[in-house]
Amino acid sequence: MKKNTLGLICLISFGLLILSCLQLDSQIITSNEIDSLVEKTLITFNVPGIAVAVVKDGSVIHARGYGVRSLTTKQKVDENTLFCIASNSKAFTSAALGILVEEKKLNWGDKVIDYIPEFRLYNPYVTEEFTIRDLLTHRSGLGLGAGDLMTFPALNDFTINDIIHNIRYLKPVSGFRVKFDYDNLMYIVAGEVVSRVSKMTWEDFVETRIMKPLSMTASAAAYSRLKDKSNVVYPHESIDGVVQVIDRDFHFNEAGNAAAGIYSNITDMSRWIIMQLNDGKYGEGLKKQLFSKTVHEQMWSPQTIIPVSDTSEYHIHFLSYGLGWFIRDVRGYKQVWHTGGVGGIVTQVTMMPELKLGIIVLTNQMSTNAFKTITNTILDSYFNIHGIERIKQYSAAEKKNNDDGGKIYDAIWKDIDIQQKNMSGKIDYDLFTGTYTDKWFGDAIISVKNGKLWFDSKRSSKFTGELLSYRGNTFIVRWNDKRMYADAYVTFYPDYSGKAKAIKMKALYPFTDFSFDFQDLDFNR
Repeated sequence: MKKNTLGLICLISFGLLILSCLQLDSQIITSNEIDSLVEKTLITFNVPGIAVAVVKDGSVIHARGYGVRSLTTKQKVDENTLFCIASNSKAFTSAALGILVEEKKLNWGDKVIDYIPEFRLYNPYVTEEFTIRDLLTHRSGLGLGAGDLMTFPALNDFTINDIIHNIRYLKPVSGFRVKFDYDNLMYIVAGEVVSRVSKMTWEDFVETRIMKPLSMTASAAAYSRLKDKSNVVYPHESIDGVVQVIDRDFHFNEAGNAAAGIYSNITDMSRWIIMQLNDGKYGEGLKKQLFSKTVHEQMWSPQTIIPVSDTSEYHIHFLSYGLGWFIRDVRGYKQVWHTGGVGGIVTQVTMMPELKLGIIVLTNQMSTNAFKTITNTILDSYFNIHGIERIKQYSAAEKKNNDDGGKIYDAIWKDIDIQQKNMSGKIDYDLFTGTYTDKWFGDAIISVKNGKLWFDSKRSSKFTGELLSYRGNTFIVRWNDKRMYADAYVTFYPDYSGKAKAIKMKALYPFTDFSFDFQDLDFNR
């Protein structure tokens, strides 16, 4: 009797498993439905151009471009159109190190100072203990985006050597290996480790050891290295409510390539994803291997735990960062993913390894809700989720976010206007003028131009603008380039004579991009 009961239970369980599998495959979104979804997304989120690829079971089942590369030229996006994949470049840096681990030229646990002897952090103990793994896991103790002003916006003169030297001046905001804070600089250092171990630049290594074997023939490790720029998107951004073409000033500079520099398209990225979904194997019959399953498992294993704030309809229970990838559970399945963003371009790569499913969405506008709409609608079809209109959900969220941001912006400038109108007496600008130096960012020159107090960064040309009086010794710097949305408080600290001897800064708006890390600056005369 017990044997029969056990057999019945096994039969029921097997039947439920089969039913579950059938359900997962029963409502798969079609290419025509993806076309319709993306066309609606273009209009809803005012995105000029999008490229989408879907990989399933080792094959590309959808790869198309939509909209235009530029609102000026009106040239169409296709499957070969190149986008900056931004922080999706980080997985390539992780893979480069993985290849070197595979070749036994280094180990994940090796100390960084063994390869870059001049590498120093603020805390000597952390310097001594900092490993290759630590470079890739956003747990250095530095704050969100610390030091990014050395590489972003692109119009500055900081080199990789400058960045490696200057990291020592950045003060930690949390304990070593205690807290997740997204970090670009450590990936730049990781790229330099690749260079020193391999005896070639990070760019050459990625192109010859990863892109070439995978036949990513159109891709390059940086915009400047693209052999053919005839089919590249232009970045776009909404300025004063109007989406328009912007230049590439708000990319990272050349020193930041290992963190955010790669240009690719959905055709090439599909080859990258197929390799990832096959534990490093690629080529006909998967007979070739970029790195072993053992090395790949390290990249896709949680290294840094991140608190889960929104479980949503996907029943998310954990969130973590691996080596170049975010990792979480979605409806009981493992999801490996990353996003990327530079000025005017945002991208997303998503993989469900157990389903052998990969989704790539590249866009040339700053709406992250556009790629979320597309990715999650496709995922919904594989999870047999019905009744959720992602376009409606995310457009409502974006509208609320924009409305809230607009109210904050208006309130801030209303307050500034009031303070300026209530200002009495003439300000003695001589108390503030002079050259102030931050140890890692260099000189800021405060001067008088045409009767106005002015701020100029010596090493990063985008940071120039008028200083508006606000309260006491605090001014507002309004940058000439409004596209940054990064105006900032500038507070002068006087000595006993009343003349300013130091400056501290802080972003004016809560929605300012975290790479404008003004709070980390400490200027002294």
